[in-house]
Amino acid sequence: MPRLKGKVAIVTGGASGIGAGTVELFVREGAKVVIADVQEEAGLKLASKLKNDAIFQYSDVSREEDVARMVDLAVSHFGRLDCLFNNAGFGGVGGEIQETPMGEEYDRTLGVMFTGVVLGMKHAARVMKAQGSGSIISTASVAGIQGGLGPHVYSGIKAGVMGLTRSVALELAPYSIRANSICPGGIATPIFAPMLEGMEGVNIPIEEIMRERLKDLHPIGRSGEPADIANMALFLASDDSSFVTGQHIAVDGGLTSMRPRPIQVTDVAGE
Repeated sequence: MPRLKGKVAIVTGGASGIGAGTVELFVREGAKVVIADVQEEAGLKLASKLKNDAIFQYSDVSREEDVARMVDLAVSHFGRLDCLFNNAGFGGVGGEIQETPMGEEYDRTLGVMFTGVVLGMKHAARVMKAQGSGSIISTASVAGIQGGLGPHVYSGIKAGVMGLTRSVALELAPYSIRANSICPGGIATPIFAPMLEGMEGVNIPIEEIMRERLKDLHPIGRSGEPADIANMALFLASDDSSFVTGQHIAVDGGLTSMRPRPIQVTDVAGE
């Protein structure tokens, strides 16, 4: 039997990358899915491909009215809400800490990747508490576990997502609602496009470029794929994980199990 038969899910950032891979897997496993994203063309195309099993909703997760509408759409169109996957995100502001911009770009980074998770939990909870069940999954990052794996603000936000998840999990547990976060390692998706500026003329998909660049990052010897995260999301959305809540789960090919190589005396110049 499909693992999500009869369940209804929302996937934010569901039009591309990890989100799109998760949407397709959830549908194959029997779920009805709301694809929530600001990428309208890609979202509508994916929903059309999946026919009656998915519907697209334009959703800027930093705006409460958009988040409320996507939750209401799941209930009005499919009858309930069993899983919310807070997955929308991007790299956000970067650079050295003394150069961190504190204007619109900073606000957008915080709004999408942290406020959006808070709003998703808020509006999913009002539905899930009433029905007495549900699973909330949020995309955190290995950058929230270990330093040096992402931009400063991004890393801080992802650590915050993990802390928020643990806190909310305690409130929702008596209602049989679970909350967990997934911490991906280096996943070959379009999120890395800003790192490849100047390569626009190269006729190679971004994902293919990143597979080659990321493979040596992980002890397991390859880059991560959207399917790796989608498979974990499937486990957390399904009844197979009914005793798992308040956790952050690294899906990182062993990346956070590593420790830096100790400096040897022979590495020091002049010795």
